[in-house]
Amino acid sequence: MTRGARGRTKAAPRIEVIVDSPRWKAQPQAAAIVKKAVKAAAEAASTPRAELAIVLTDDSAIRALNREWRGLDAPTNVLSFPAQAPRGRDAPRHIGDIVIAYQTTAREAKAEEKPFRDHLSHLAVHGFLHLLGYDHETRKDASAMERFEVRILRRLDVPDPYAARRPQH
Repeated sequence: MTRGARGRTKAAPRIEVIVDSPRWKAQPQAAAIVKKAVKAAAEAASTPRAELAIVLTDDSAIRALNREWRGLDAPTNVLSFPAQAPRGRDAPRHIGDIVIAYQTTAREAKAEEKPFRDHLSHLAVHGFLHLLGYDHETRKDASAMERFEVRILRRLDVPDPYAARRPQH
């Protein structure tokens, strides 16, 4: 445990990983990968005493969530559901839930010719930053979020996932 900004005590977040689809058996290290990625993101963001759940599911389940919560009838790679205000001063704050779909994650990793574990790490970090209030609704916000993601992923030895989109000099 270390001291964060303004003397707040910060610790690694409590992370519960729920494997909600047998498809994830193809990636037996998935729970460890997402935990490591989120812990790195929490450390980089100086997140005080947080807890969250990560649900590893499939395209069918995430499509239903995407339809219900975003009005989009299609699967997506990751969804984040930020929680409400904390319960009490000393209790760890449940900051929300992250849901990641196996098929979309695997399809994107293959299409982008990157290791599954790298793409999964990126999606976990991306989802976690959404729980903290980061978004990509404007170009400025997207750029700030992407720069932070790249910094966090570098700590995990994951290459810049946005490098292919940037113009080469």
